[in-house]
Amino acid sequence: MHAWLCENPIGPEALAWKELPTPEPGPGQVRVAIKAASLNFPDLLIVQNKYQIKPSLPFVPGAEFAGVVEALGEGVQGLKVGDPVAAFAGTGGFATQACVPASQLMPLPPGFDFKDAAAFICTYATSHHALLDRASLQAGETVLVLGAAGGVGTAAIQIAKAAGARVIAAASTDEKCACCERLGADASINYSRVDMRAALKALTQGKGPDVIYDPVGGDLVEPAFRSIAWRGRYLVVGFARGQIPALPLNLMLLKGASLVGVFWGEFAKREPKANAVMMGQLAQWYAQGKVKPVLDSVLAMNQLPAAFTRMAGRQVMGKIVLTTDI
Repeated sequence: MHAWLCENPIGPEALAWKELPTPEPGPGQVRVAIKAASLNFPDLLIVQNKYQIKPSLPFVPGAEFAGVVEALGEGVQGLKVGDPVAAFAGTGGFATQACVPASQLMPLPPGFDFKDAAAFICTYATSHHALLDRASLQAGETVLVLGAAGGVGTAAIQIAKAAGARVIAAASTDEKCACCERLGADASINYSRVDMRAALKALTQGKGPDVIYDPVGGDLVEPAFRSIAWRGRYLVVGFARGQIPALPLNLMLLKGASLVGVFWGEFAKREPKANAVMMGQLAQWYAQGKVKPVLDSVLAMNQLPAAFTRMAGRQVMGKIVLTTDI
């Protein structure tokens, strides 16, 4: 097998494309022949040693991938060689093969494209858990999506629209705003050139958004929270801008608003039955055409450094997918 190996987590430039022994699955594991893998922001953090999870060295990065079951370890049931699957395993995806626990695999229904499947679990599960579980989003409510052109942002737009909400997408360029509106956003705000609070006031007739979905953090947090509606819910999804912000607690008091943490990975571990139901609904929505990953670009697996460069430059709209087929 071939894989991108991280032996020194100082950044993507230290990764090496190497030939390694093909692993054999242990008890409860499955070996997957990887067809496609997607790039998520934590993949960048983990090779920079900045992520909360720090794998033992050396390791193969790549949290999310899709492919075909190639071999079964002892005790694995419900899967067979040749089955199409997707996984969110934390590491191992930027390779031609990976061994993962069978419990981390999502069997793919017929017609689920491998490139879409590789870009599906993390962003759609996070956004569904955030909007429908943590925020209890209702039809007719208004959702503000920050960083709306990114992977989780584009998923959040689609899920909010599927739930019957009105969506305001906020992004950093006119091109990204246009992408969000093509996905179904009812309005967009380019926060790099307009005052976001003034724009939100105009777009909501002074009421403010009922739910704010924030994977960005940084200096957008306070102006966004100051714009929230009465009884609003502010979803803390991530910190793509790097800075973890602080908020004056009186803002929550004045708006009767809630600050809600979103950690889909922990939810999936603690509430596996609820997570399985959610993933089933998402797979059904994909089959119905209600959700579909936005693919920024599709590159060969050995072009991972170029993918990281594009992500670090904040150029990505949707997800970058790496495939072993080209």
